[in-house]
Order: sequence, then C-alpha cells, then structure tokens
Amino acid sequence: MPTVSMTVNGQAVSGEVEDRTLLVQFLRENLNLTGTHVGCDTSQCGACVVHVDGDSIKSCTMLALQANGADVTTIEGLAKGGVMHPMQQAFMDNHGLQCGFCTPGMVMSAIDLVAKNPNPDEATIRSELEGNICRCTGYHNIVKAVLQAAKTMGG
Repeated sequence: MPTVSMTVNGQAVSGEVEDRTLLVQFLRENLNLTGTHVGCDTSQCGACVVHVDGDSIKSCTMLALQANGADVTTIEGLAKGGVMHPMQQAFMDNHGLQCGFCTPGMVMSAIDLVAKNPNPDEATIRSELEGNICRCTGYHNIVKAVLQAAKTMGG
C-alpha cells in the first residue's frame, strides 16, 4: 500500500492507505479526527469540508493520496490555546447550530468564504453556503454568525 504524508492541523502525519481511500476516511479512521463528518456520500451536504492548502474542499471528493504533501486543516485545528476561532465563537454566540452535525463543515466553508470576501452581505453568504446543507436551523442564525465573524476577522 502507498504511504501518504501531509501536515494536518500543524502536525506532520503519514500513513499507509489504499489507492481508493478518501481524505475524509484518512482523517477519521487513520488520524481519529472525527470532527469532519460524512453526511451523504455524494458530495452534496458539505459536512466533510476541510481546508487543503488554504482552500475549502469536500474531503469526500478527494483521495488521501491527492493530499500528499498538502497542509490540511480540520475543525479540530481551528481553536488555538483553548480560544475558539472567531467563526466558531460567532456560531456559538448566534446559535448557528442545533444538532451540530453540519457545523464543522459549515464553519470551515464560512471561514473560506470570509477569507475570499471579507465583507459579505446576506445574499452572498446564502449563495456561497449553498453547498452546505443544514436540516435544523433554517440558516438565519448561520448567516448572522458569518456576518459577526466577518467583522471580527477584519472585514
């Protein structure tokens, strides 16, 4: 079996994987980073979003071998020194979650959205998060959270 090596949440990691191993499987099963969720197996729900070399991707659509040498950030890698990332804090402050299943992917997508558009309006946020499905919140508080975090993050 081939070996894959990457940096995940600031730590160098490697492991043997089958050629068909998805990045989400490698993160969850090899590294025990279970914050990245598998929600649909069809790349439609967004629960598996992580950052690869700074861009948000659905980790169920990428083979682990494709991430060889990459810098990967998962939801577990956002908080620093016990302090939540501004987006995580905004989701908490605005009750932007209920069951929490979609939240890791939603947060990761929202961080990328704000990095690329520091001053998004409500319509932009709703459009950009269309690839993330939430079955609980109705999105209103998620949009409020992203707006708050954008201000905190320097937008």
